[in-house]
Amino acid sequence: MANYLASIFGTEQDKVNCSFYYKIGACRHGDRCSRKHVKPSYSQTILLPNMYQNPAYVDVAGFGKGKMDAAQLQNHFDAFYEDLWCELCNYGELEELVVCDNNNDHLIGNVYARFKYEDAAQKAADTLNSRWYAGRPIYAELSPVTDFREACCRLNSGEGCVRGGFCNFIHRKEPSPDMERELELSTKKWLRLRGRDERSVSRSPSPERKR
Repeated sequence: MANYLASIFGTEQDKVNCSFYYKIGACRHGDRCSRKHVKPSYSQTILLPNMYQNPAYVDVAGFGKGKMDAAQLQNHFDAFYEDLWCELCNYGELEELVVCDNNNDHLIGNVYARFKYEDAAQKAADTLNSRWYAGRPIYAELSPVTDFREACCRLNSGEGCVRGGFCNFIHRKEPSPDMERELELSTKKWLRLRGRDERSVSRSPSPERKR
């Protein structure tokens, strides 16, 4: 029986634990969900709920909601993505950064950061909970999500998801190719300089911002 329960944990067959929370780290029912949201005591991934203020959905820095054109929206996101990537690298080797482009309450602006090591994720969560960004406090918690192939909407990158921003799976917002390439190259250089010794006591500066 124990083996069976372990095998269905977090799946749709599990009538006790919420499969959406297990796969996505967020559930539209929140605390009212009839199934348990089991928060991990350790994980490689942290969740920063509602951190990204998307100008397409909220008023930002004097711009009315939805007033930016496509180029302005991309520049705004690239600046945020670069800031956060460089900051997160201070806590350990970052493997993946995912920002939600959804517009529903439980996913809007959510940011997931997956580190190579669990202790780096814990350090990031502990430190960021006392930090602010763009005049707002940062909230950070460990997330059960480790496989974003399961968490992200598979239709969003194909013919298009009919639910749009209100989909309950993650619609991933992508940085521009140039930004992604620059961050990848500078991170590789930074890791070479550190000798890829993630657990070293030495503190090297994080990858340089392009500005």
